[in-house]
Amino acid sequence: MTYIGSKPADKVLTASDITDGVVSTAKIADTAITNAKLNADIISADTALGAEPADTDEFLVSDAGTLKRMDYSYIKGGGITMVDTWRLNSSFTGDANPIASNWERNDSPAPSFGYYGSQMTESSGIFSFPSTGIYLVIPTIQFYLNGNSQYVGIEIHCTSDDSSYGTHAVNYGHISSEGNPTYSTVTTSATLDVTDISNIKIRFRAIAEDSATTTVAASTYDHTFVRFIRLGDT
Repeated sequence: MTYIGSKPADKVLTASDITDGVVSTAKIADTAITNAKLNADIISADTALGAEPADTDEFLVSDAGTLKRMDYSYIKGGGITMVDTWRLNSSFTGDANPIASNWERNDSPAPSFGYYGSQMTESSGIFSFPSTGIYLVIPTIQFYLNGNSQYVGIEIHCTSDDSSYGTHAVNYGHISSEGNPTYSTVTTSATLDVTDISNIKIRFRAIAEDSATTTVAASTYDHTFVRFIRLGDT
């Protein structure tokens, strides 16, 4: 802009230039407000949200130098948000399909780790997930026998309709006691895409060739147990 004579002095905005807290766009040129004009407490001086943002809460980001807004739903998540451990607190002998009773969440005193985030629920040996997501499930069974068993094993059974169960993972070991009582520990794992918490559920089977085989349990530490880890969103 050119001037006749001297350039007019810069004008400080006054209350008359502002209506309901908004400065008239005619009073400020495009790109006129720079970083140097922003107070250092422009964020910290505002009211704290005090909770996790809602999916539609917005953030201001620089997209290769262009300012854009972004909903929280696009950037939330990341990292493990849930870990839960359940143990069997009473031993039994023979097969169990499923292991339907005597489950408890790890309740040992610190520093024993029980759970983090949302928790699994259990009813008659059937476990339900607290939220949708990708889960890693790792069950472990400890077997005991004074004798020989050609196989001892664990199976993971899942349902997608809260009714019909199929086998998703299997692992076997064996016991050869040679006259002395012997322990054998078997573990397996499965990764599940839980898209429907009402219908997708999981249970576990203990199986042994010798019906005298004991599945070992304890109420103060893990013998036979399962860990649930939510890895991320589905």
